[in-house]
Amino acid sequence: MVRKIIKIDEEKCNGCGVCVDACHEGALGIRQGKAVLLRDDYCDGLGACLPTCPTDAISFEEREALPYDEAAVQANMRVGQTPLLCGCPGTHTRLLSREEFALSAPTGETQAQPSELRQWPVQIKLVPVNASFFADADLLIAADCAAYAHGNFHAEFMRGRVTLIACPKLDAMDYSEKLAEIFRAHAIRSVTVARMSVPCCGGLEDAVNRALRACGRKIPGTCVVLSTEGMVLETAELGRPGFRP
Repeated sequence: MVRKIIKIDEEKCNGCGVCVDACHEGALGIRQGKAVLLRDDYCDGLGACLPTCPTDAISFEEREALPYDEAAVQANMRVGQTPLLCGCPGTHTRLLSREEFALSAPTGETQAQPSELRQWPVQIKLVPVNASFFADADLLIAADCAAYAHGNFHAEFMRGRVTLIACPKLDAMDYSEKLAEIFRAHAIRSVTVARMSVPCCGGLEDAVNRALRACGRKIPGTCVVLSTEGMVLETAELGRPGFRP
């Protein structure tokens, strides 16, 4: 059918991702540093994203497109995030500026070691699939306990990466489906898994391996196994033959 749908001018787009956060239907994503329309049937043609674009890269056009599919949008949003009934601010996506943190410290006072966390939220079950910070990201998927066990975790593992955390023993969800959606929606450059050596933590590596197989993309990946004392016991390629959780 011919209908009104958004159009993105790639030359004008600066990849800021503001439109992605403004799209309530999850129709937009970032690929190779530019905003893209992920699926025609996710776009309702109302244009909530238009006024948010700082470079006027988004406009309407009339063209042949699939009709808006509200059921598909709702299904995608259920996979993409688990909204809390209270509307908790902890689910709101945002980038974190470490430069601002350093400048805000009072002159003459001892400054704490700055965090290497680049975005919010960090829990796999809270982060939206279409969050703009996934664009061209090197992704760290870490067990909750890893940062407590390894003293230099921020500098060695988190620096320069988007960080997601989870506990396969305590979280009542299968991460693989959501991670596969993230891998499909964004040009993820690499995946690093940091897990503990305890048996239940193998479920995290297993979920990432299943997501990588399901996403239909070749993404390089590494798994680092830490002891409960924080020592690096093993570093291996994800998807290794003979893997056992």
